[in-house]
Amino acid sequence: MPRFAANLSMMYTEHPFLDRFAAASADGFEAVEYLFPYAYEAAELRRRLDDHGLRQVLFNAPPGDWDSGERGLAALTGREAEARSGIDRALEYAAALGCAQVHTMAGLMGPDATPAEADRHRDTYLANLTWAAGRAAAVGVDILVEPINRRDMPGYFLTRQAEAHAVVQEVGAPNLKVQLDLYHCQIVEGDLTTTLRRDVPTGRVGHLQIAGVPDRHEPDESELNIRHLFDVIDELGFDGWIGCEYHPRAGTSEGLGWLNDYRGVQA
Repeated sequence: MPRFAANLSMMYTEHPFLDRFAAASADGFEAVEYLFPYAYEAAELRRRLDDHGLRQVLFNAPPGDWDSGERGLAALTGREAEARSGIDRALEYAAALGCAQVHTMAGLMGPDATPAEADRHRDTYLANLTWAAGRAAAVGVDILVEPINRRDMPGYFLTRQAEAHAVVQEVGAPNLKVQLDLYHCQIVEGDLTTTLRRDVPTGRVGHLQIAGVPDRHEPDESELNIRHLFDVIDELGFDGWIGCEYHPRAGTSEGLGWLNDYRGVQA
């Protein structure tokens, strides 16, 4: 049966961040993810996890200056030292939180980037991911890459599943994997059932995420047949976590009918 993690950056925003762990646990979640932990001491986050019986399953490496619009560093030529320092910081948090996966965001290309500039970005990306995977392997952590749609994040370097899998295969590190967000994938290329059946059995998919399309609310009230997709994931024997990375329409707990119904059917 698929396992679900609450994304505390988007869910339970009715509560201060540190109180969201308790709220997620109260709704039956056994794991959490979020964008970034760095505003808080790792020991405090670990205490919240332990107090509420939760596992930390994912967070992102430092993305550069998020408030100024940066969305990752891994593919940015000239920012290698900062990107690698961020990986080291993320791995320190991963060790403290018992988190086995870290997503490193690629970053944005300018709208007028030439093919030669795109190639340089890709070379930088491959070099940084090779370095990051080696660093993470020493402490038992997987590095994840995620294709993100350019409607929500204009200029993002990595957008398609095939591109992500090509990068993972080219680097060739067993702990470099793809984060398959079905929301982003549906917007960019669709064909989710075929994508799952093609990519999950390769072992290169480390984490899944869901949200409704097109508005990124609860996954059941959208163009996706979410129950069918869960059945496909179950059929494939995916043993990772599914992150619930969506903005609730009107109250997180009140909007969990889709999950409670699914749990009831599987019980």
